[in-house]
Amino acid sequence: MKKQVLRCSQRAVRTAMSPARRTRGIALIEVLIALLIFMLGVLGLVGLQAMMTQAQTDSKARADAAYLATELIGRMWGDLTNMASYNGAGCASQTRCKEWQDKVSQTLPRGTGAVTVASGTGDVQVTVGWTMPNGDSRQYVTSTTISKSVN
Repeated sequence: MKKQVLRCSQRAVRTAMSPARRTRGIALIEVLIALLIFMLGVLGLVGLQAMMTQAQTDSKARADAAYLATELIGRMWGDLTNMASYNGAGCASQTRCKEWQDKVSQTLPRGTGAVTVASGTGDVQVTVGWTMPNGDSRQYVTSTTISKSVN
C-alpha cells in the first residue's frame, strides 16, 4: 500500500508540475516582446527629437533672415540721400550695406544678401539667401517703398 500511495503522489506531483514547466518559457517571451515594444517607442522618440531639432534650426534661420532684411531697410531709411548706392549684390561702395552683407554671411550658414532699388519709385527689394547644413537652399525676399516726404 505504501508503494501505491507513493506512486499516486508521484503522479500528482508530475501532473501538477507539468503546466508550470510549460509556462516557464512564456514569461521570458513576454519580457522579450515588451522590450521590443519599448525599444520601438524609444527609437520613435529619437526620430521625433531629430525632426524637431531640424525644424527649430530651419525656423531660426528664417527668423534671422527676416530680421536682417528688416535691419537693412532700417539702415536705408536712415540714409535716404545715398539710397541708390545700396543697389546690387555687391554694394561694396556703400559702407552700411557692406557691413550688413558681412553680418548676413556671419549670421546665416553660407548667407548672401542682395538689394534692388528702383530709383524712380523708391521700391526696394531685399533678398537674403542661405544654405542649410543638409544642402537645402533657402531664400527670404521682402519688398517695401522708401521715399522722401515732399513738403
